[in-house]
Amino acid sequence: MARVQTTFRCTECGWTSPKWAGRCAECQAWNTVVDVTEAPTRAVRAVSVSTSRVAQPITMISAESSVHWPTGIAEFDRVLGGGIVPGATVLLSGEPGVGKSTLLLEVASKAAARGMRVLYVTAEESASQVRLRAQRTGALHDELFLAAETDLATILGQIDQVEPQLLIVDSVQTVSSSLSEGLAGGPSQVREVASTLIRVSKDRNLPVLLVGHVTKDGTIAGPRLLEHLVDVVCQFEGDRQTSLRFIRAQKNRFGPTDEVGCFEMTGDGIAEVADPSGLFMSRSKVAVSGTCVTIAVEGRRALPVEVQALVVKTSAPNPRRVTNGVDSSRVAMLLAVLEKRARMKFSEWDVYVSTVGGIRLIEPGADLAIALAIASAFSDRAFPPTLAAVGEISLAGEIRPVSQSKQRAAEAKRLGFTTLLGDEQPHLIEAMRQAFARAQLDQPDVPEF
Repeated sequence: MARVQTTFRCTECGWTSPKWAGRCAECQAWNTVVDVTEAPTRAVRAVSVSTSRVAQPITMISAESSVHWPTGIAEFDRVLGGGIVPGATVLLSGEPGVGKSTLLLEVASKAAARGMRVLYVTAEESASQVRLRAQRTGALHDELFLAAETDLATILGQIDQVEPQLLIVDSVQTVSSSLSEGLAGGPSQVREVASTLIRVSKDRNLPVLLVGHVTKDGTIAGPRLLEHLVDVVCQFEGDRQTSLRFIRAQKNRFGPTDEVGCFEMTGDGIAEVADPSGLFMSRSKVAVSGTCVTIAVEGRRALPVEVQALVVKTSAPNPRRVTNGVDSSRVAMLLAVLEKRARMKFSEWDVYVSTVGGIRLIEPGADLAIALAIASAFSDRAFPPTLAAVGEISLAGEIRPVSQSKQRAAEAKRLGFTTLLGDEQPHLIEAMRQAFARAQLDQPDVPEF
């Protein structure tokens, strides 16, 4: 008879090891590795396949039942690749309070208004609390069924009774199954709940939307297997200090993963922002020193973003470098390039760099705009509001071309920017000269190259 095998598994992420360890090698958590007794494995024998499940040539399989149907929210459909596919499982994750439940409640309301029967299962709030939110956002409809359940078996019974055409579970980490050990949210519970709901989704051709929690690092809580099981993984991002929200697809089996949806949280719920061009620029029409506009690309969408810089004299031995919306290490590198190549000494100056509107610039194409904004603040010379800059700066001061340059140039022209500095200027010094020349001011005191 096969011998019972004992392994050690992390209760946080599901990592397994043949021997005990005080610290998990996967998630780096302490005192989470426990021993698990596994039953002996048995060989699986082949069984006869029914006529309806016999493998067919791929050209004979119809794809009509897997066509996207729009949710009624254009920005969400953009990220999903055109809408929700019947039988697909979508995992929506995000920080607490970012608006995940509000967005899915709006999706449920739009689907119910088109005559679809929707089952919204809330495992975190009571039914009356969700009803109050639906009343505030105008999401009340007779075809929208609401159930407050935390037991997986009861949720399956609700599915059999309601027979919905769309299922929403909020959230997968708060649902537990009696067939699995551990508390709700543990790796084994999340694995059991997700696999069961996905199996029901495939058998009934029922689209399922799951809400997922995130850890303090921003990753999806639970085992990594959860992201492999679902068909689509969407990340809902936003800052609590601003009303702007972004949704991105990290995994999509039915569409692209480079699209970004833009939303705005209002008192009446969540609203789409179809053209966010003016959200990341200041409203002042007067030229101010320390500002420069760049054309950033979020997914397939080009957005103008204003970068602001402030340089202040200081007597502290260690000057401050404060950033908001941009990478601090990137700003430190650009300051070193400006000090070495343009002879701008920042050892006695505090430097503050920020973006407008709460957007975060992570692409290297914003290097030139950040450098020009710092140079403008350092020399106290303002660029004209019709100037924009796009380009990556190397340590040698060279301007490297960026991707989707034609799309950026077309968006800059559409928004009224007559001058776009970029890869046509080979060096940062040349771009600085042209920027100050466009402002009809004296050229900065920079060396020749």
